[in-house]
Amino acid sequence: MANDVWVYIEHKDGETTPMSFELLGIGKTLANELGSGLSAFVIGGNVENIAKEAFQFGASKVYAVEGAIFKTFNSEAYSKAAKFLLNKHKPEIALFRATSQGMDVAAASAANLGFGLCTDSIGIRVDGGQIKLTRAAFGGNYTVTVVNEKAKPQIATVRPKAFAMPEKDTSKSGEMVKETFTVAEADLNTKFLEFIKSQVMVNLVEADIIVSGGRGTGGPEGFNILKDLANILGAAVGASRAAVDSGWMPYEHQVGQTGKTVKPKIYIACGISGAIQHLAGMKTSDCIVAINKDPEAPIFKNATIGIVGDYKVVVPKILEEFKSKLNK
Repeated sequence: MANDVWVYIEHKDGETTPMSFELLGIGKTLANELGSGLSAFVIGGNVENIAKEAFQFGASKVYAVEGAIFKTFNSEAYSKAAKFLLNKHKPEIALFRATSQGMDVAAASAANLGFGLCTDSIGIRVDGGQIKLTRAAFGGNYTVTVVNEKAKPQIATVRPKAFAMPEKDTSKSGEMVKETFTVAEADLNTKFLEFIKSQVMVNLVEADIIVSGGRGTGGPEGFNILKDLANILGAAVGASRAAVDSGWMPYEHQVGQTGKTVKPKIYIACGISGAIQHLAGMKTSDCIVAINKDPEAPIFKNATIGIVGDYKVVVPKILEEFKSKLNK
């Protein structure tokens, strides 16, 4: 149907990550409020298993474009296929994850179709029959609400972990619609050669435990003890914007409105005051442990467990306790 909510499902060589289906949760909420259906769309070499998973996470229909040319991600080929699907069916809105692949395909689709695009959305709601999207602006100091008044579909990328992952129901199934579309390799301006992994391997978005440091760490050397704690817990290391802007940690580690949005099971904040920009990126964590010398620090209002003290004293004690427990 023309007013359906569509969600783009990412994959690499036919394998999805758990986060690929997170948008189906907010997509279902939007579909219910609009009185429409929830569909997924996928492009790839063989997408049967991907479609099956999409049904289990809430999609009632999956639109698919298959072919050997789509086995490996190619921005130009995938964007042409996405343009074909979106232009043919014109859903109310098409949601993409704000990842390198999602942003690539979404931006090209919007440009090719002449539609507006809201990037890096952190909030989506239906108000007065209109879909309104919220995103950070002016360096994360403000948020703005965007309404797309151009022709359908409205296209938006959504920051990973901005919404809760829907429950998986293996008993669910749906309708798969295979569309006929192909593109010749000779018609593409780019050709896939190889994937080169980044030398900076930081997986904050999918981490179950994150140990983060802020201005209170005092400098880059202050993160050494945090890295030790992260290593023994099997955690990722995060940082506030203040720590990143000071050059103490690379941007890839930044958590907050202008960094990554995370939702780990445990978030340990060390020397982080709790500015609203940082809270926007981690306040939905299952358990927040805050360590700060200032008893009035805003972070304590959002903490599950608050420890008033110097992280240089507290963290080593926590580290020793874990070491003793894990070595038994």
